[in-house]
Amino acid sequence: MNTKKKSAAAVAKQPARPEDQRLPLASTFAYGFQHVLTMYGGIIAPPLIIGAAAGMSSQDIGLLIAACLFVGGLATILQTIGIPFFGSQLPLVQGVSFAGVSTMVAIVHGGGGIQAVFGSVIAASLIGLLITPLFSKIIRFFPPVVTGTVITTIGLTLMPVAANWAMGGNSKSPDYGSVANISLAAVTMAIVLLLSKVGNAAISRLSILLAMVLGTAIAFVFGMADFSKVAQGEIVAFPTPFAFGPPTFEVAAIVSMLIVILVTLTETSADIIAVGDIVGSKVDAKRIGNGLRADMLSSAVSPLFNSFTQSAFAQNVGLVAITGVKSRFVVSAGGLILVVLGLLPVLGRVVASVPTPVLGGAGVVLFGTVAASGIRTLAKVEYRNNMNLIVVAASLGFGMIPIAAPTFYDKFPTWFSTIFHSGISSAAVMAILLNLLFNHVKAGNSDNQSVFVAGTERVIRAEDLKCLAEGDRYENGKLIDCEGKEVPVEPARIAADEH
Repeated sequence: MNTKKKSAAAVAKQPARPEDQRLPLASTFAYGFQHVLTMYGGIIAPPLIIGAAAGMSSQDIGLLIAACLFVGGLATILQTIGIPFFGSQLPLVQGVSFAGVSTMVAIVHGGGGIQAVFGSVIAASLIGLLITPLFSKIIRFFPPVVTGTVITTIGLTLMPVAANWAMGGNSKSPDYGSVANISLAAVTMAIVLLLSKVGNAAISRLSILLAMVLGTAIAFVFGMADFSKVAQGEIVAFPTPFAFGPPTFEVAAIVSMLIVILVTLTETSADIIAVGDIVGSKVDAKRIGNGLRADMLSSAVSPLFNSFTQSAFAQNVGLVAITGVKSRFVVSAGGLILVVLGLLPVLGRVVASVPTPVLGGAGVVLFGTVAASGIRTLAKVEYRNNMNLIVVAASLGFGMIPIAAPTFYDKFPTWFSTIFHSGISSAAVMAILLNLLFNHVKAGNSDNQSVFVAGTERVIRAEDLKCLAEGDRYENGKLIDCEGKEVPVEPARIAADEH
């Protein structure tokens, strides 16, 4: 009888939703810290790239990194804990997304500076917040053939950044492109790969971060690391609002960033659905809407504290699946840890002092992973009896133009070059338009595929397959049956009645 009562009490303590489970405090923060370590390399990379593009000092880049950690933590808490109309209440970690990095770099190089980046993020995020209720109706225009192409382009467009870092980062430096710099990058990359092969799952997942630590230690031994500026500045500080000046609002930059926001909304929707499936919780349109609104609100507020667009981190969705820890309060604890780290700008200065070639070596793998994620998405696309291959081919090619020829759009109007100088914007515009043209506008479509598509697949007629028996195989130009005997093949002939 007592056993039955205990069982009933245990059932009563079980939360209605798996993600509402509460773990002991020590376990909650331990698992939360694991989430922080998993995404730490990803969240510090964007401010490093954007800060370097803007020509910032290591101290200023340190401020950017601290700001991104701080805002990412607040955004994570909002997404997991939630308030009315904001937050999916699912174990989703938020942070600065790679999706907007190349676009922001293009805005910086276009003359707008970091202020124009902040202004475009604010305006585009507010537009994103307004269109969230309508997004469920237009999300069908962002299928995997579009999102996969864009994500692949994101990774590919960041490769020049990794190469520049590997060479030293500063083209005017006398050791730029030196054997020493590239060797340090190569050693760091080798460490990433070796740690990824280690049987220990925790070490494998932290391979990027650990490789950066080990690469920096090697650089220090050879006199290639300088930490003299780490002590210059405050150890603990609250992020100063608009520390780099008030935001400026340029139409072209806003349009370009709006494309990024649409991609971000698509990615976050996919992550919400994915994590809901992993934890075994119901995800409806209302919950997706709440999650997207939290995403956009966080993104709109982040420039106030010198940060950028916020989105869910896909690698942490994978961590939920691997560990089986479904509690959203674990991720909330991770968000709190990020906030604390963001209040320690000294940590940002430490990261900013990591030798650039070390970042380059890690960046090759990190950015390559982004591209590989896009390729994985493209692998799910159906290419038979449609024009999806042309959509992908033309969009990727168009997106690579500003990477292969950075001056390609220099003679165009400023508003045009700002939008299309970004590979991600170019690829996204092309992918969206071609997807609409070939997959939604049916007028003019032909049952006969394009010659480009038809030539990409081997096709065997059904009649030919009927002639084969079980166990038949083709070896060295001969058809062999299950007993190892050659099956005679009738030579191709030209039928007389065809002439």
